[in-house]
Amino acid sequence: MSLKVEDILKKDQFSKEDLVTLLSANKEDCQLIFEKGKNVKAEFVGRKVYFRGLIEYSNYCSKNCFYCGIRAGNSRYARYQMPDEEVLEAARFALDNNFASIVIQSGERSDSKFVSTIEKLLKDIQQLSQGKLHVTLSLGEQSEETYLRWFEAGAHRYLLRIEVSNPDLYKKLHPNDHHHDYNERLNALHLLNKTGFQVGTGVMIGLPFQTLSDLADDLIFFRNLDIDMAGMGPYIEHEDTPLFQYRHELLPLRERFTLSLKMVAVLRIIMKDINIAATTAMQTIDPQGREKALLVGANVIMPNLTPVKYRQSYLLYENKPCLDEEAEECKSCLETRIFLAGDKIGYGEWGDSKHFKARHKE
Repeated sequence: MSLKVEDILKKDQFSKEDLVTLLSANKEDCQLIFEKGKNVKAEFVGRKVYFRGLIEYSNYCSKNCFYCGIRAGNSRYARYQMPDEEVLEAARFALDNNFASIVIQSGERSDSKFVSTIEKLLKDIQQLSQGKLHVTLSLGEQSEETYLRWFEAGAHRYLLRIEVSNPDLYKKLHPNDHHHDYNERLNALHLLNKTGFQVGTGVMIGLPFQTLSDLADDLIFFRNLDIDMAGMGPYIEHEDTPLFQYRHELLPLRERFTLSLKMVAVLRIIMKDINIAATTAMQTIDPQGREKALLVGANVIMPNLTPVKYRQSYLLYENKPCLDEEAEECKSCLETRIFLAGDKIGYGEWGDSKHFKARHKE
């Protein structure tokens, strides 16, 4: 017989059955989970939120994932790659505003020109900031050599979302070819750890064909991989993708949002000292989505520093918020949201994963 939510929350270790019970909790029990996530966050990582200035560098992508708006097969968007000077201008904004950390994100490419360009940008950012800016990359699967080049050029963190940890479900969400191989993605995560990065991954919540059992396995996957940071959010359908045909079979948006909050809270409870992002997708469904994620366990937020002229061309999903906000507006808005959530901003602090530091103590 399954334990009650309040009894599960008293445990130190959680079985898969426990996790499924937590994820299926009713409204009243949800509040117990959210309160526990909030308290664990306060105890183990504090009530401080770290900014990661987001630069959506390019929407060119070699992949054709069935859920993504910038998939290679989507001809609707004009493709772009930000000039180096615009990337450095965004980095300078982050530096001048005491963010201490930025994220460079793009579609997945591994051609030699792309690899070299990123390497040069990393070196230029280090020179510009005199080493004060920490850089997170989210640039997909690469070779060990490429990861090492980027690490040595100044990147410190890397986010490579698995999106789903169930190999069978992974196959339903990607073309069946060598560009979309589950084992290759898993191997890339291991290579990142080997290289020395603080490693992050994440999943979409509320996908077609996905079950609560799958999501419980995702949490176990994170724990077993011993990740340092996570980025999760609700699946938002995009009309220019193959998965859009299943939109009528999806959970309602509000249920996807609540389930995403549960995932954030439960992950905080089972991996107490990692960094967890309050993702933009949360705000797509709920205007206070990111604040609510902070309240249940998230401690990282990403103000968008991408020039407004590019944002309509970087729609991974529909109804993405903040498309017309310049960097200064986005910063001010998020400052207000964080204070409303009762947290404070760690200005001038890298906000490195405490989990990473604990794993690398001699």
